Amino acid sequence: MVYEERNAWAGLIVSPIALVVYVVLVLQQAGGGPLTAVDWFPLMLWTIVGGIVATIVISVVWGILAGMKDPDGAGRSDIRDRDIGRMGGRVEQAFVVIAGLGVIALCAVGADVFWIANTMYLGFAVSALVGGVARVIAYRRGLV
Repeated sequence: MVYEERNAWAGLIVSPIALVVYVVLVLQQAGGGPLTAVDWFPLMLWTIVGGIVATIVISVVWGILAGMKDPDGAGRSDIRDRDIGRMGGRVEQAFVVIAGLGVIALCAVGADVFWIANTMYLGFAVSALVGGVARVIAYRRGLV
């Protein structure tokens, strides 16, 4: 497994966990009350930072283990990796654009900032998940 594929898998492991943790924390803080009353920003910030740190840690540890098994091939990449990365980026970008359109629509109707921020957060999360899945599928089945 090449470096970029390991990174895609690390993101696929961490992203859904971070999203679930965020949703659970928001619902706990709401305590049955309105979600718009939740102090969501620190929760969102820390789950994003925690997700990034966890992804990096998993990638580094996995890379070290792969380097111990195959020292010459652990960090190697080629044109296929670049092409898969570009394709994954295009897939991710499409979902970020969809989230951005949702945010614009929410702003147009005067929605609470809670819904606007969480729509964008969900868009980023879905973007990361779908992009990671697209990359992993491309590594396993090839680019069409």
